[in-house]
Amino acid sequence: MDGRRRKPSQMNSSVAIVGPGRLGQAIGKLLREAGIDIRYVAARHIERARRAARFIGDCKATNLDSARLWEAGAILITTSDAAVEPVARQIALGRDDWFGHVILHTCGSLPASVLEPFKQRGAAIGSLHPYQTIPGPKAGLRSLVGCYWALEGDRRAKTLARSWVKVLQGKAFELSPESKALYHLSAFLVCPTVVTLMDHSRRLLQQAGVPGGLARPMLGEFVSETARNFAELGAPRALTGPAVRGDWKTLEKHVAELRRFAPELVPAYRELVGLMLRLSSPGERKTSAARRLLAKLG
Repeated sequence: MDGRRRKPSQMNSSVAIVGPGRLGQAIGKLLREAGIDIRYVAARHIERARRAARFIGDCKATNLDSARLWEAGAILITTSDAAVEPVARQIALGRDDWFGHVILHTCGSLPASVLEPFKQRGAAIGSLHPYQTIPGPKAGLRSLVGCYWALEGDRRAKTLARSWVKVLQGKAFELSPESKALYHLSAFLVCPTVVTLMDHSRRLLQQAGVPGGLARPMLGEFVSETARNFAELGAPRALTGPAVRGDWKTLEKHVAELRRFAPELVPAYRELVGLMLRLSSPGERKTSAARRLLAKLG
């Protein structure tokens, strides 16, 4: 690389993905299929980069210290949250001039400022995070299309990120750097926690005699319909069950069964019932009865 400054329009013609994991593979393949020039996939271990390159297709594997990364107009860092800052620093220090480049990361909890070593050397920096769960690259090919993306950072970086979201048929919105952790917390509360609760429900279903092959698809349909109701109706109207009806005897039976089959869930059950009651806004009479019940459940 001769170090001469190029215009941003020239520099943004190709992309290097740094991070060969689930998200990197999925977004890389989708962008490539949409006509974006995904030139390189980089990783600390070259074999992982090669596997990711094979999945994405028509791109080359390289390592983090390679000068090949300098050729890309945009670098998309898709590593784990903890690795973003050290990886960015390692690559940025490889050259003095990053003018014209756009550097983006996909971390939901970190601001674009973790890419500051690039900005100090002339690059535009930003972040784009999919509000979506990606348990594997193949699942990501399905779930990333049309999903919601949070954007943050420099104007030019957000412009490029928005163009990628558009080709993925997604919906983009902007966040302030200070709100990233709170935004990421919202995703944590409804994704891994729901999976955890679903697995406990699966165990209870099987203990109740439901065939193991039915439990997961049953729960999948049940929770999908619940999520649909929440999106269409809002929380108060979508909320159902004995806590909303004030059916205290049923709740007491639940706790009795939990103490027999899953005592570790009793504290969580009690807290969840309390949250449900606050959400359902019961009348004064129900509120008094609820307080007495919650005291008993403890």
